[in-house]
Amino acid sequence: MARLNLLEETRFEKLPVSVFDNPAAASLNVAQRIANLIRDKQEKKQKAVIGLATGATPVAVYAELVRLHKEENLSFSNVITFNLDEYYPMQPDAAQSYVTFMKEHLFDHIDIPKENINIPDGTLSLEAIPAFCLDYERKIGELGGLDIQILGIGRTGHIGFNEPGSAPNSGTRLVTLDDLTRRDAARDFGGKSFVPSKAITMGIGTIFKAREIILMAWSQKKASIIKKAVEGEISSEVPATYLQLSDHVEFILDKDAASLLTRFDTPWLVKDCVWEDKLIRKAVIWLANTLKKPILKLTEDDFNNNGMAQLAIERGPVYNINIHIFNKLQHTITGWPGGKPNADDSQRPERAAPAKKRVVIFSPHPDDDVISMGGTFIRLVDQQHEVHVAYQTSGNTAVWDDDALRFVEFSIDFAEKMGLDQKELTDIYQNMRSFIAQKQPNQVDTPEIQSVKGLIRKGEAIAGARYCGLQDDHIHFMALPFYESGKNKKNPVTNLDVEMTMDLLQKVKPEQIFAAGDFEDPHGTHLVCFHIIIEAMNRLRETEAWAKDCWLWMYRGAWQEFDTHEIEMAVPLSPQELLKKKYAIFKHQSQKDRAVFPGDDAREFWERAEDRNRETAKAYDDLGLAEYEAMEAFVRWKF
Repeated sequence: MARLNLLEETRFEKLPVSVFDNPAAASLNVAQRIANLIRDKQEKKQKAVIGLATGATPVAVYAELVRLHKEENLSFSNVITFNLDEYYPMQPDAAQSYVTFMKEHLFDHIDIPKENINIPDGTLSLEAIPAFCLDYERKIGELGGLDIQILGIGRTGHIGFNEPGSAPNSGTRLVTLDDLTRRDAARDFGGKSFVPSKAITMGIGTIFKAREIILMAWSQKKASIIKKAVEGEISSEVPATYLQLSDHVEFILDKDAASLLTRFDTPWLVKDCVWEDKLIRKAVIWLANTLKKPILKLTEDDFNNNGMAQLAIERGPVYNINIHIFNKLQHTITGWPGGKPNADDSQRPERAAPAKKRVVIFSPHPDDDVISMGGTFIRLVDQQHEVHVAYQTSGNTAVWDDDALRFVEFSIDFAEKMGLDQKELTDIYQNMRSFIAQKQPNQVDTPEIQSVKGLIRKGEAIAGARYCGLQDDHIHFMALPFYESGKNKKNPVTNLDVEMTMDLLQKVKPEQIFAAGDFEDPHGTHLVCFHIIIEAMNRLRETEAWAKDCWLWMYRGAWQEFDTHEIEMAVPLSPQELLKKKYAIFKHQSQKDRAVFPGDDAREFWERAEDRNRETAKAYDDLGLAEYEAMEAFVRWKF
């Protein structure tokens, strides 16, 4: 019976999928399977032929294999590896090379013979590549094929660098990279313009011959393409869908990567559900959006014809369900984000007391506060709450080199105009120009350049916060140490980052915190900063009474928005308030027109914010609620 239930639950899925609570647990599972293969081959005195992938996804797998080697005597002496791909052209000692990656994460830490390592050669001449690719295929064939192939998946659906349009029988070859793939790699190269446009990749046909294929994916970023690969039709537009044709493939996912699969996203379509309030809210909003009807116009037939008959029977009549969800959504809307004084707050998202709250708005980068919650920021100040803003990082890696030079040029001219000594400043300027002229992609800036870029963003943040109504003594620049490496790849978080955050919180003792819950930023800075806040608050809540009564609200906007069913507080903005928010964003001139790291979204940050806020308001309007110009949305973090 359990097996039948599972088959029904996964009936939209066209290949085997295993879902783990987190990437760590999934990675341990994959590493153990590789280790078992190696040991089984050793007992049989055979070679284990393994296809390897690169990128962030398999890093924890390789770390566990290294641990098994060092602590449990797992030998790799009988292992032969073939890597999926390499950028072209690419020197093997370059920081972005997959040779460097494999050495750092695996090969330099295990006993694999060097002659058993095979990675596509990014230094070949164009004329030599076809022969090399044929030889790569020949080597794999002579060894009897790959015993196991480890794969990640790109957001284009590529496996290896087999981009959309790749043939299912393709072999190892030179390919042109999709623009989205190059954008995703931009951070590693210091900008998309420095990412190679080509790569040498193992073909889909070669991958298909492996006796076992494991595709791994973690995080919400991969959820959309995973749904297409697992549930979509086979198409050259999503090369990973070809894996549906294999009898030897398994997708290993964490919960976030699997979140858009039907059994998790809309489970009522495949099984009976336990109808808790959150699921009812999600289902009713989904039904209204699917049918393009306001909530209060949904009928019993609508429920019955769309997999929600069980809900109608258990919690009906249907109109009562509609009224309940409509009211829940209505109660998320408030013009008082700090709580409405002397009002009944039983149906409001925030508490009425204290009437004037101490508030800390944490901003990972110097502009996230105004981009994501500028309207609410201004509203909190106007309603006379004690608002503080804390900029967690300097954001100095996201300033163009020519902007840094321009500001120093201004300083030199100003010194000359005022009759001040300018020689030392001129010397610094000349050193900056010389460095920038020779600067390599992703090279760390000199301390002077880092300082100038940090000061540019600090000045913009002060201007933005002042525009929102703050006094200077309520503007805090934390410069958390994890970020201040000057590199795109940041240092690990340490106890000092947490203690600095605790010190600020102890100083203010807020009743309300706002923090970025927008984890899709390409730097990963938002997620790191959020975890630091949570760790700081968890420690403070052990001893501090104020911390136990402090509420934390997550905001989004720069990179994504909350789904309507998730929103717990929606703050309406008038046309004038939306315009004022836009002017606050304009204070960040170094991010105007063209950001250093724009991610996938080509729009400027003010355009993203404006569009997302209007889209949130429209989503409420479409469901039958009041029509507003724009809305900023928040979700409360439950400690």
